Amino acid sequence: MKLIETRGNDGIKPTVVDFSQAILSPSASFGGLYAPQDFPAFEADFFTKATTLSYQALTLEILKRFAVDIPVSVLEEALGLYGAFDDPNNPAPLTKLDENLFVSELYHGPTRAFKDMALQPFGHILSHLAKERNENYVILAATSGDTGPATLDTFSDKPNIRVVCLYPQGGTSDVQRLQMVTAPGQNLSVLGIKGNFDDAQRALKHLLTSPSFLEHLAHTNLKLSAANSVNFGRIIFQIVYHIFAYVQLLKQGHISAGESVYLTIPSGNFGNALGAFYAKKMGLPVEKILIASNINNILTELFTTGVYDVRDRALLQTTSPAMDILVSSNVERLLFACFGSAHTRELMEALQTQHVYTLTAQELAFLQEHFGATYCDDAFAKETMRAYALKGYILDPHTATCLKATSLVTKPLKNILCSTAEWTKFAPTLFSALQQSPRTHPDKVALEGVSNALHVRIPRSIGDLFSAPVLHPNVVDQEAIESTIIALLSKELA
Repeated sequence: MKLIETRGNDGIKPTVVDFSQAILSPSASFGGLYAPQDFPAFEADFFTKATTLSYQALTLEILKRFAVDIPVSVLEEALGLYGAFDDPNNPAPLTKLDENLFVSELYHGPTRAFKDMALQPFGHILSHLAKERNENYVILAATSGDTGPATLDTFSDKPNIRVVCLYPQGGTSDVQRLQMVTAPGQNLSVLGIKGNFDDAQRALKHLLTSPSFLEHLAHTNLKLSAANSVNFGRIIFQIVYHIFAYVQLLKQGHISAGESVYLTIPSGNFGNALGAFYAKKMGLPVEKILIASNINNILTELFTTGVYDVRDRALLQTTSPAMDILVSSNVERLLFACFGSAHTRELMEALQTQHVYTLTAQELAFLQEHFGATYCDDAFAKETMRAYALKGYILDPHTATCLKATSLVTKPLKNILCSTAEWTKFAPTLFSALQQSPRTHPDKVALEGVSNALHVRIPRSIGDLFSAPVLHPNVVDQEAIESTIIALLSKELA
């Protein structure tokens, strides 16, 4: 597999890199990202044959088609980590809601969110590469709530790896925060920042190219990588579960081979939706990818007007915090796939300097062939959560936004909703919805309230958080992020 740069090459970095190199060094020329040079194509009977494959076997088959430069034995070890999910034989179960509506449940891993689907194998592979090369890596992660816990879990006490995770103070659920600040690995550092997720992501991108930070790492013999979806090692695994959901529909007899479906995705940083787009490019029969947002509806504006505009725009906190994002990193890879590196660089530089870019009518029309988008407010999400809970199915607030996007369905085709988190990570919102009250209870009270009201079990990994010691209490101003991280790494090295 070969990857190239979304903003073109600067004459310093290599023009083409292997998969392993893109994982280890995800920062590309001009502040861009790495993306596939080309994609494998599925033959006509691929999906029918895939009905006989386990999730692990399907993933291995897709990785082989991409010709990733990782030994098969290492890939098999990495995929074996799905064995720790709720159902080792089916880590991403598909649940039917009604005749044409299905839910791909992506939250059955150790941290109860869809990020485990990619980060569990990704962490094993990156750790293997570091150890094989006898190199020591600092893995940076910025999180809106789910990437952080999943990153900390997958890299905990891995050799040759140190992790620094940034999260916005007050911008995650209490459970998400506790999953991070109580993480016990000796190689982990967690830092709350005074700001929002965009600030955390901006800090991460700065660190990836900061001369002073890179100089310190070089002096201490440390190399730098990232666990956010700026790293293509995350994205490649996010292609698979969209294909698996389609194969499950086919296996269960809900569709015929070649029949198209809708994919509906709650999207913030756009990695999940990008994985769906890549699967479509490879031949997955997708009518359209429907993007659901909260009131931070920057993606809705992009796909309906062709304008990406963050001028004088404040990030709003909602009950679906993983989508509280205005700068969606993976849109860049979509622009590159559709319009090439030169135009992508123009657009991204306009966003950086002018805080806005505008697509032409033809460019917008091209995107709209593949995507539809809408958004909803917290009230819609909470009422949807309540309605489905009373019918016997529990949604988290991010997945609830997907139900708004069903209004974009124009053909009588099956619609697969991506459920990105378990309800336990957002229990106060669900409990408030059930009570039809604006009052918000503490997470522990809400967890017990929902458990009693709906007769559902609280996973032990969630319940134990409230008695776990806080190991990472630091919260800093944005200006102090780099110096604090240097101090943390120096302390670890001492």
